[in-house]
Amino acid sequence: MKEKFELFLIEKGYRTTTPSGNPSTVYSYLNSIEKVCEWEGINWTELADDISKIVVMYDLGGINEELGSKSHKTIINALKRYAEFVKQV
Repeated sequence: MKEKFELFLIEKGYRTTTPSGNPSTVYSYLNSIEKVCEWEGINWTELADDISKIVVMYDLGGINEELGSKSHKTIINALKRYAEFVKQV
């Protein structure tokens, strides 16, 4: 799932590196999904199965809103992109 999600992000135009060569959005989103999986004690496939519920938990007003807002909302944005990806798979 991780590799397919990475390809999905790249196909959507998200960058893998910054102009200076540092890791960019794709890297950040992959790491964010990994963190959520760790926090929830689940794997990528289980996250995909429960993505709608998880997005609500990490979005505004959710029980994990503070975590979702980390790194300029990278966590919740990654979850929302993962939800888009899951719908297409």
